[in-house]
Amino acid sequence: MINKEFFKQVDEIAIERELNKDDIYEIMKKAFEKAYQKVYGLTSCRVQINPERSEINLYQLRLVVNAYSLLKNTDGVDEILIEDASKLRGNKNVKVGQIIEIPVSIKDLGRLGATVAKQTYNNSIKSLEREKAYEYFKSLEGEMINATVTDTNENYIFLSIGRNIHTILPRKELLPNDDPKTGDYLKVFIRKVEPTTRDPKVLVSRNDRNLINRLLETYIPEIGEGIIEVKGIARDPGDRTKIAVFSNDPNVDAIGSCVGEGGTRIKEIVDALNGEKIDLYKWSENIPELIANSLQPAQVTKVLSVDPKTKSSIVIVPDDQLSLAIGKQGQNVRLAVQSCGWKIDIKSLKDAFDEGLIELS
Repeated sequence: MINKEFFKQVDEIAIERELNKDDIYEIMKKAFEKAYQKVYGLTSCRVQINPERSEINLYQLRLVVNAYSLLKNTDGVDEILIEDASKLRGNKNVKVGQIIEIPVSIKDLGRLGATVAKQTYNNSIKSLEREKAYEYFKSLEGEMINATVTDTNENYIFLSIGRNIHTILPRKELLPNDDPKTGDYLKVFIRKVEPTTRDPKVLVSRNDRNLINRLLETYIPEIGEGIIEVKGIARDPGDRTKIAVFSNDPNVDAIGSCVGEGGTRIKEIVDALNGEKIDLYKWSENIPELIANSLQPAQVTKVLSVDPKTKSSIVIVPDDQLSLAIGKQGQNVRLAVQSCGWKIDIKSLKDAFDEGLIELS
């Protein structure tokens, strides 16, 4: 049977739902097999789909026998007497034990067959789509994707994330400055993907620290290529992030590359985070230098008492830099500690002198 419309629809479905056409053909074969079994009460048939000729052909399969068996044959093929088979084949040479194919018009399946085939086909396509969607999003676990806001309420943001899949973003996973509206685009981090009896459950976040990693890889090619390494990240989501970077190429400036010409690269990241501030500092294998760098933008006078066992240190800063080094509610020093991995006890120059930690020259 020639059905150009069916093959046109297969092409459209494959593109629209990102499915393999061969998988769709297999589903259609099984749909016709089930319809045939429902209509004829027979179990054995063969469906042939020929995309090149836009043809779908259906055949009964019959095992040629001298007499019907009392028990069903082990091949599960319905039987036909040799004399009946000979008539069907125009008295051509037919042998006992041979399996013959008898053409069946798909139109002969009637309304019942069409209903069964359509139902089976639609259910199987949905099942395949869910299976492929799960595989796709599972492969993106730990990655960043673009999502479209489809609706909002006081507790959740509803997102379309592609592959005909939707998910919800709890407001607690938003950044403080986020106020998404329907139609807005958001960059979200996929924390986990779980299978369900329906669509895959995709858990996403905007405040996960790893979102920063993915943004850096996206907007700074040198990081994606491994020329620049991100050595440490500390984050107060929506407010400030402190990042330690290191260049594996002496000719590449880690800070400059991340900032970009005129600040264009870092601006794109800040915009994606709805204004979250980004502090970059240079990683160093020299621990005092690393600790001093981590406290930027504050200036550091001296780093003392560096203890590798406890990973602790004392940092001396000018009196007028103390509040900057500590930061509002201790934010700067806390993010510095988290990003560089060293405990930091900050003292002003005056306090350090009073405690005998340094001598004024």
